[in-house]
Amino acid sequence: MKLQEIISGFKKSFWVANIMELFERLAYYGQLAILAVFLKDELKFSVNEVGSLTSIFGGLIYFLPIFAGAIADKIGFKKSFTIAFSVLALGYFLIGSTGIAPFSSFYTKENLYPVLVVILVFTAMGGSFIKPSVLGTISLTSSHETKSIGYAIYYWLVNIGGAVGPFVALLVRQSIGIEKVYLVSAISCGLMLLSTIFIFKEPETIGGDNEPKKSFKQVFVDLVLVLKNFRFIVFLLIFSLFWLMFWQNYIIVPLFITDFISKDAPFEIISSAGAWGIIALQLPVNFLTKRLKPTTAIVTGFAIASLTWFIILLNPTIPMFIAGVVVLSIGEMTQAPRYYEYIADLAPKGQTALFQGYSFLPIAIGWLLGGNLGGWLYDNYGKSADTAHVIFIVLFGIGVLATLLMWAYTVYINKRPTIK
Repeated sequence: MKLQEIISGFKKSFWVANIMELFERLAYYGQLAILAVFLKDELKFSVNEVGSLTSIFGGLIYFLPIFAGAIADKIGFKKSFTIAFSVLALGYFLIGSTGIAPFSSFYTKENLYPVLVVILVFTAMGGSFIKPSVLGTISLTSSHETKSIGYAIYYWLVNIGGAVGPFVALLVRQSIGIEKVYLVSAISCGLMLLSTIFIFKEPETIGGDNEPKKSFKQVFVDLVLVLKNFRFIVFLLIFSLFWLMFWQNYIIVPLFITDFISKDAPFEIISSAGAWGIIALQLPVNFLTKRLKPTTAIVTGFAIASLTWFIILLNPTIPMFIAGVVVLSIGEMTQAPRYYEYIADLAPKGQTALFQGYSFLPIAIGWLLGGNLGGWLYDNYGKSADTAHVIFIVLFGIGVLATLLMWAYTVYINKRPTIK
């Protein structure tokens, strides 16, 4: 398909929504790249507190869309984007204000933690409207012929944001201070709020997407229905182990680099190496793995990702961190497309869309547990260079465990294919 045909195959709202998603991801990954270091070095939280705060924020960002999606369907995507970017702009500003001199006097050492919990929950609630609104817009503004390309464009732009955001954060941190990264994220979301108000138009379907809108009651009924499927839940719980180790890229990696290598090291760029890896390698990796069965691709992706921590363990230097994070991205892109394919195969007849809707639960679980795990590991083993290697041994062990459990799961399921 030619470029002109691709562009003309989508309505204006499609492109506006995707550009807004690009800037939202730039803001999100920019602040995420420095969040752990900001909390520990700037606000002087303990690493256990850093872990719990990142767990709260990251977990809710990926769990709340289940419910935010139902609201977005009811009130429309323009209002949802307006709520999202208003809350995100204010939320990022409030997070940054805790470390900015003119505003930090409003906070005390005693109340900073609970106040920050409230701010992070508030910000996550706003962020939870983004994905269902963007994906809903793509669905409505794409035809059957262009929908797959539409989602590919979305995924590509998300990774552009994930790659560029940390680079912007590095420039801001080195030039005007780490706390100002949150002001840049707030400004980015503020500009997208203006784009929503003045440019974005409520999409009308061109793809025949007339699915009934879900009420909150139906959301809870669907959640219970999904949780009753033992095979699916076991699969999701095992998959959560992948994200449990994946999110340490934004917790342990920046903390270790700033504590043991250099305070001035570009840890933001190192954490974003995975996004650059996906941009550069997604197509060749897909070509090499397209003949693998979905379950084989998933197990292979887990095994590759596990090597990240073994590579870093061998020699924890900046080049090895970069190599490890790129390997982590190769593991992710090996399994990610096949993950959704397998869920579609796993779902009982007539429940494919329902199961896909809960496919991001492992990401939320991985964040909810991963932040606390990262904080505990770093608190116990990250105080000395003599014990820091234990952190990477444990993470490598989690990867190996995830790989073995997923392999055992697939062997068992292949022997009993009728179990639902």
